[in-house]
Order: sequence, then structure tokens, then C-alpha cells
Amino acid sequence: MSQPRPPDPPRSAGLFDRQSDLGPVLAASEPHRQEKDMSSKRPARVIAGTTTLVTVVAAPLLVVPAPAQATFGTADIKPIESNIAAKPWASATGGSGSANAGLAIDGDPTTSWHPGGAAARQWLTVDLGGTYDNLRKVTAVFPDRGVAHRYVIEASSDGRRWKTIADRSHNRAVSRGEVHLFTRPETRFVRLTFTGGPGRARAGVSELRVFNYLRDDLTLGADLSWVDDVQDQQYWVAPLAEDRGAGPHLLDVAKDRGMQYARLRIFNEPRSESTGQPTPVPRQGPERSLASAQWIKQRDMGLGIDFHYADSWADPSKQPKPRRWAELDFADLSNAVHDFTADYLDRLIKQGTTPEKVAVGNEIINGFMYGSEAAHIGTTNPPYFVDQADVYQSKPGGGLLWKYWKSTDPAEQRLYDESWDRFTTLAAAGIKAVRDASPKSKVEIHVIVDKGTDGLAKTMEFWDQFLTRVKAKGQDPDVLAISYYPEWHGAPEALDHNLHTITTTYPGYEVDIAETAYPASGGDGSPVPGSPYPRTIQGQADAIQRVFQAANDVVNNRASGVLVWEPAGFQPMFRAVPELANTWEPHASVNVFNASRAKHILQDTVYTATTVGATPKLPSSIRVLTTANDKITGVPVRWQPLPPGATDKPGEVTVAGMTGAGPVTAVVDVVTPRGEHG
Repeated sequence: MSQPRPPDPPRSAGLFDRQSDLGPVLAASEPHRQEKDMSSKRPARVIAGTTTLVTVVAAPLLVVPAPAQATFGTADIKPIESNIAAKPWASATGGSGSANAGLAIDGDPTTSWHPGGAAARQWLTVDLGGTYDNLRKVTAVFPDRGVAHRYVIEASSDGRRWKTIADRSHNRAVSRGEVHLFTRPETRFVRLTFTGGPGRARAGVSELRVFNYLRDDLTLGADLSWVDDVQDQQYWVAPLAEDRGAGPHLLDVAKDRGMQYARLRIFNEPRSESTGQPTPVPRQGPERSLASAQWIKQRDMGLGIDFHYADSWADPSKQPKPRRWAELDFADLSNAVHDFTADYLDRLIKQGTTPEKVAVGNEIINGFMYGSEAAHIGTTNPPYFVDQADVYQSKPGGGLLWKYWKSTDPAEQRLYDESWDRFTTLAAAGIKAVRDASPKSKVEIHVIVDKGTDGLAKTMEFWDQFLTRVKAKGQDPDVLAISYYPEWHGAPEALDHNLHTITTTYPGYEVDIAETAYPASGGDGSPVPGSPYPRTIQGQADAIQRVFQAANDVVNNRASGVLVWEPAGFQPMFRAVPELANTWEPHASVNVFNASRAKHILQDTVYTATTVGATPKLPSSIRVLTTANDKITGVPVRWQPLPPGATDKPGEVTVAGMTGAGPVTAVVDVVTPRGEHG
């Protein structure tokens, strides 16, 4: 469904300060994008690539820095780590028919699973809902303190064949938990089995956590179509430093900061959004985009092509036909879609720029290439589509008549079905063109999921109708993609739910987040609607990283990538440098592309115990897993001294430590010696 048109954004020196009207029409181009912060304020300069800071204080507390609140500043970006066992789609079962196994994965360490019967051979199995290739850490925490727990942890992809990842069946160390590092691709099930134990040890688990890390094959990138409009600007990692780093091309900085892939939108014949007249400079048109594709491939970045099948912006509220196709009969329109798509891909391939992925349409939840059916849709965008209705609405197109969805009126249901048939005929022509001209390219279909359950229901109806009908026409896409902007598409938890629903309903397809973005300023720093993250440099990094995490946590590794939409211009991750004309540098938040991937995974928590009045014995080294080679080694740790009296009474004490691979915490249970009371 279409969204209300937002006001035009403020202009500033930079990408939009051009004769072409493609920049200024951005406000009207994609109506679900209202936060266009192009502020001319120039606070203190950002030093991009800032090293992450960690504050360590004496026991018993580990203090983490608060998120930065400055408009421009640093960002504390840690590698993504996600407890899949706590996801809504994970479940737990336990031995002896116990009904409370879910308490072991509820995220609350004060609740526990306790099976009935003897401790030995009791088991707890966590089903993660699907397989994962980059699980690297399991943490087991037990309810009983001051005892030695004996157990084995195993992993499996199918629940039948198991591999041991931790054997503590002969454990004598007193502790109520341990962090175990492991590598086992295609893990779905994690099972903890108790093997008995001395004295008071009994079966029970407070928390069994299974941690996922960002996959190497999850592609992170951006739509960088405006790259054809920045030839007179220089982009540097640190433009005021003696060593400016990568640059001066925008793509040099983008690749250096971890963007692996760039998408280009293609307008058929670029025209003004308001008048429908050809723009003086045909930016994002086929010819200029050929050069942009070469720049991308010269840097060994992946290339995506996003056919809008329009002369200006196409999104959920506007999907105009290209002017040259507007008066074609429907059969000729279908042929034009095929031939234009195939011919352009052929040109890309001949110049050595075969795209990895091709999107047939952009955010086409409401169809595309609207024609005479627009009278039923009621669209008012773009202005030229309405003002020149005798041209653009003279023949049928591919607009969907959602107003008749679920109608019990036979005539309205017929109109609904006919609109779906026209739309999928055009879409199938585009898919076939990709298969014919560029069989190595994956085909993507890109929609949105509006806020609320009705939005997801509509999207699922879309996929059901679309996939059924294009298959009947002999075609099938590879990737089902959505956009995600919290102000329009819901909270991060809604994104998790939507991705899981799509993936598990249609398991034969990859899923993508084809567009996302978040502002680094504006609104006095308050979060945008639907988001918990402030509009700051830190908030921008956190919000975008949360989208990376959502994609990475999709079951069966089915998510293939996330693209940030126009990070050099829309809700930008770059800023102009006041001291240097036409020079731009990245915010520290752009480091989210590189910093989100873990190089080392620590045994970051050490559980141990000591008696009242005694000094705990803390290990001199802890384990670390290097992701590049899957090797687990030891790394020295330096512990902060305990403050006086820390163990004078029963309870819990935490001690901060530091290693060359990051911080670590010791959790010490202070217990009363056996035979004493207190």
C-alpha cells in the first residue's frame, strides 16, 4: 500500500547540489524514507576507523562505555554475537518427561530446568529451528553452586548423528558453568547429558546458550547508484591525516571499509519525477550505469542490477511505466520487458561486468508498470503519471488490485486474479530474460513488509500468488528480498519474525535485505519510530549491525546478504569535511561492515568458586578460537585485583580481566565450607 508523500529534504552542498533533479526528487522517490538528514552543521571532525575502547575496572564490576551521543564521534563496534537458543523459534526438550525444559533457554538465569529422577544420564536438547554454519560457542550455567558438574555436550544436524564438542564427564573443578568453544557447520541440535557427579551435584540447567557469529558468506554491501554523480568529489578514509588511507573514489573507501557488493538501480530513460521530461543528465540510466558497473568490477566488488522498469523512482506507492512503453498493447509490453532486460544484461556481460544478482523490479509489493488498472488502485504518484493519464494509463499494466483481496464478490475477485495474471506475466518475462541472457546471475524479487500482522499477511499472500503463478509460467526466482526501515516496517524483533516466516514457508529460496538505512543525526538524537537506537553515530552503527544480525540468524543459513541504501547520501554514513571543498570522509559507524565479523572468539567468562575468606584461584590463560583456521589456543589473561573484603561473606564476585584478544570476566561463587552454616 502507498505511503503519504513526505516533504522535500533540505539541500546541502554535496550529492544533491546538481542541475539534475534526480537528487532533489529523493523525497518523493521512495515515500517510506522520510529521515533525510543533510544537516549543514559541522561539529568536531570524526576520526574514522577509531579503535574500539574497553574500560576495565577493579572487581566486582566490568564497566562498558555508554553509547556515544555526539552527532559526530566514535563508535564502539563489537563483532556480532547472537544467542540462537533464546530466539522464539528455538525449543528445548528434557529427559524424564520434564515439562519445564524451556526454562533453560528463556534468557533468565534465575529460572532453571530440573528433570525428575537420578542425575546420571539426564539430558537436555535444544533445537535451534534450523541449521547454522557459524555457531562457535556454547555456555552452560547450572543452578547449583559450589559443586563439580559432570556432563557431555554434543552437536548434531539431524538429531541422530552426534559429535562431542565438550566432555566434562570426569570434571573435578567446582563451578556453576563453563564456556565451550567449538566449530561444527550445519549444527541444529545441541544436547547436554549429565554423567553424574560427586556429593550434592544434581541435574539441572539455568541457561544453555548457543552463540552464532557473522558468516563469511553473508554479503554486506550497499546501493551506491549515485556513484555516477560524484566524479568531482573526493572520498578519503581520513582526509585530514598525513596518511589519508583509501580514496579518492567513493568505491575505494566503500571497499576499504568492508562493503563487498554494490547495487545499481536502472531507470529506462531518466525523467523528472514531477514533469516526466527527460533529465539534463541521465543519471542512473542504462548508459551511465555501464560505467558505474565497470568501476565496481575494477575493485573486485560484487555487482547487483536493480531494474526499476520506470523512468523515475519506483517503490510501493509509485510504479509508472516507462514512457516509451506506456502505449504498448499488453503482449508488446511483455516482449519489451524481456528484450530490454536481456539486451542490457548482454551489454554488461560484453564489457566484462556480469552481475551476481538481478532484481526484476524494485519494492514491487503492489505490482509494477501500472496502466489502466490504476483507476482501481487510486494512485496519485508520480505527478506525470496522473497528469498524463491519457498516455500512461491508456493500456493495461502490472498493478495489483489489493483492494479486492479477500473479496467475496465474484466480479471483484475476477479483477484481483486478472491483475495478478498480468503482473506475473510481466515479471516472468523479466525472469526469463535474466535466465536467457545471464544464466550465472541470480534473480531477485524485492518487496516490503509493512508494520503489523496485516502487513506480513499481505506479503505472504504476495509470495504465495507470485511464486505459484510464475512457476506456472515456467519461471522461478532465486532470492526473496525485503526492505527494512524501522519507521515503516517495524521493530527489529518484527524483522526477525518476518525473515523467519518467509524463510520457513519458502525454504527453497534465499532471502535478502535489499535495503536498509539509519540516520546518524536529527530528531535531537531520539530514535526513529519503531527503533530503540538513538540518531547518533553509535546508534547508526548499532541499528545497521542489528539488521546484519537478523539476516545472519535466519535458519539454515538462507539469508545471503544485506545492503545499506545509499550510505553516501541518504541517512549518510559520510560527511563533508569543512576544511576541504568537495571532500567527504566516513563516519566511524561505517566500520560496522568490517568490525561485525569476529576474528577471535574468547572463552569470555570463567566460572569458579572459593570459600568464604579465601582468595579465588583464577586461570593464567583462557581459550580463544581463531576463526580463520578454527584453531583453539590459550591466551594469557591479566586479572584486576580483588578489593579488600570481597570474599568475606557468601555470594558472588566478578573480576575483570584483559587478554590480547579482548576482555574476560571471572564469576566467582563465594560459598560456605562444608559443615558450616551461614
